[in-house]
Amino acid sequence: MELCLGTVQFGMDYGVFEQKRKEKEYCISCMDYATQNGIAAIDTATAYGEAEEIVGDFLQRKTIQREKLFLSTKLLPNCLDEVNVGDYKKVITDKIKESLRVLGTDYVDAYFLHSSRYAMREDILEALQSVRKQGLAKDVGVSIYYEEEARACMDNPFVQYVQAPYSVFDHRMKEVGLFDNRSCKVDTRTTFIKGLIRLKREEVPKYLEKAIPILNKLDDICSETGYTRIELAIGYVKREQGINHLVFGIRDMEQLKEDIMAFRKEIPDEIFVKMDDIFSDIETDIVVPSLWKR
Repeated sequence: MELCLGTVQFGMDYGVFEQKRKEKEYCISCMDYATQNGIAAIDTATAYGEAEEIVGDFLQRKTIQREKLFLSTKLLPNCLDEVNVGDYKKVITDKIKESLRVLGTDYVDAYFLHSSRYAMREDILEALQSVRKQGLAKDVGVSIYYEEEARACMDNPFVQYVQAPYSVFDHRMKEVGLFDNRSCKVDTRTTFIKGLIRLKREEVPKYLEKAIPILNKLDDICSETGYTRIELAIGYVKREQGINHLVFGIRDMEQLKEDIMAFRKEIPDEIFVKMDDIFSDIETDIVVPSLWKR
């Protein structure tokens, strides 16, 4: 498994409190630090505000060779809803070509549908293959959220790659067998659940107060073992052999450095076995940020 730097926070306000995004040069400096310190993968999306443009500006600096970098982006959400079936391939091709223009590259390593419900649409999945056949993307697939979407992607000949949520608090994708499925590659995201795992008790907003007892349990394990929340959160995902990239976002350079160091930490597996039991069956409206009721 390798780390993959997510860029949603570079292109738009993001996180539990919708933290303001940093200036472009600061974001580029973060990508430069990441790629000079062992991270050879970047994930972005058309829907992430100016993120694709900023990643493109970074790529033009040529501080890392394009062929040594894994780069993924995503189709604009819902953009096929009003499109005739016969026009799917053209729209998808036009969209990825625009992303490639902005990124300043002639291909991406993975191109994802950003509307997870499209995982249930065989006609859309088949049309998505057109960009792979044209060499515009090495692999194509879906950015998913729910178990039924994972099941639809597994063993589907039109899906080569899946990006899915997985964290110490969210075991759904492991339970459905996604990481044991060898028909498609898997990247995971939401390791910190949009920043929730980083929050102190007094920082947790009222609409997430149900998460406080869970965070308290995580703090108990930190006290018992001597590891930090970040080390345990990253280590929990890192132990899964069926995951290609752990996609993570950062607020600033300090978090980036902390996350890289945490990823390098070796933690005994028996700690994670204990955490499997403690954090099983956590309510979905806590671990899926789109369900948060502000």
